[in-house]
Amino acid sequence: MRESIYHPLFAIVFLMLVSTFSAAQSRKSVSAAEVNGSFKMSFTGKYRDFSNDIKILALGGGKLRVAFDLVYPYTMSNGEIMVNLGQLDETATIVGDTAIVAPSDLKCQITIKFVKAGTIKVTQQGSDAECGFGHNVFSQGTYRKVSSKKPTFDPIN
Repeated sequence: MRESIYHPLFAIVFLMLVSTFSAAQSRKSVSAAEVNGSFKMSFTGKYRDFSNDIKILALGGGKLRVAFDLVYPYTMSNGEIMVNLGQLDETATIVGDTAIVAPSDLKCQITIKFVKAGTIKVTQQGSDAECGFGHNVFSQGTYRKVSSKKPTFDPIN
C-alpha cells in the first residue's frame, strides 16, 4: 500500500522539476530593451586589454541587426602582441530568447541566446574561415552587456 502512494507522488514531483528546468532553459521572448546594446567578452591574462564585441539592435518583426568585432590575440616570437581579426554585420532572426545569424554566402551559423538580462551566450557552428573570420578567430563565449544605448553601425556596402 505504501508503495502505491509513492509512485504517483514521485511522478508529480518529477513533472514539477522537469517543467521548472524547461522554463529556466528558454523564455518565450525578450524585450527590445534587453536586446539593444553593446556586449563584450574580455580576454584575461596578458591579453586582458583585448575583447570580442557584439552590437545588437532589435529591428522588429523577429529581426535583429548584429555586428561582430572579434579578435584573436597572440604573441609573436619576438614578444610583440598581434591580433587576427574577424568582423560580421548581418541580420539575425530571433525566436523566443534565441537569435540565429546565418549568412547566406557562408557555411556558418552563430546562435545568440539571451540567457538573462545583460548576458548572452554565443555558439558558433563553422570554422573561423567558414564564418569569414581570421585564423583562430571565433565568436563563441559568454558576453556581458556594457551599454544599453542604441548601437550605431557602419554602413553596409
